[in-house]
Amino acid sequence: MVVLEIGFSKAMNAKVIGTGEETIVLAHGYGGDQSVWDKIVPDLTKHFRVLVFDWKFSGAIKDDEEEQFEPEKYASYDAFADDLIYLLEEMDILSSSPVVFAGHSMSGMIGCIASIKRPELFKRLILIGASPRYINIDDYEGGFKKSDIDDIISNIESNFQNWAPAFASLAVDATDSESIQKFTNCLFNMNPKYALSVAKTVFYCDEREILDKVSTPCTIIQTTNDIVVPNSVAYYMQEKIKGKCTVELIDTDGHFPHLTAPRQLFDVFTAVLGLSSIKI
Repeated sequence: MVVLEIGFSKAMNAKVIGTGEETIVLAHGYGGDQSVWDKIVPDLTKHFRVLVFDWKFSGAIKDDEEEQFEPEKYASYDAFADDLIYLLEEMDILSSSPVVFAGHSMSGMIGCIASIKRPELFKRLILIGASPRYINIDDYEGGFKKSDIDDIISNIESNFQNWAPAFASLAVDATDSESIQKFTNCLFNMNPKYALSVAKTVFYCDEREILDKVSTPCTIIQTTNDIVVPNSVAYYMQEKIKGKCTVELIDTDGHFPHLTAPRQLFDVFTAVLGLSSIKI
């Protein structure tokens, strides 16, 4: 196993693991860090180079680097997309071919935006539990009333220590206590100030207008029971995305299949990436 750490990427704890010819980039969502991929990384690295990293709001970023996160700058996904593009260029992993980008939750939309800016960098987008908008409006079902989102933001601001474990127990499969604790720990590692700022960016976002600009082939992965993102969102995105787009359902509960159903998620990865003969 080869681990390579380089430059701006060091500020994002980025590393490339494995020696395959193709590269898969794994991008965690809100409240997480790169460790949420630990259950599928070992198998992916047998066949690919795998790039993992931490967004700058993550609690996995060292304290002396924490001030690199600027809430005002990251009030939209655009700055995150720029960071992703910069990271890919600096890691020098694009010389052989474009990357496969797998983004969970907010990172799914970040990947979409980055692919619009620099389509030549991306071979395929794998969007796991992604959503362009969380708030219901007109004939769009995002999953939440605006008052629900307002309550989430208020709870993060007023009592983050109580909100974090409560949110984790709802977002993760309720029967998987180990995964709930894992995500709770990731949330607690965050600076509450950044947790609030990023939550506003995520839960108040509306990126529906960018979907018809996404030309990179996409696979949308959705669990059958996700309290954060209803299945209707996956099919809405499939209809709106310009490029070839398919939806794959994993028969499990929760917003974190990479934590709670890694075998099923890996099976989808192998099928999508033409590795159907690989056994986990």
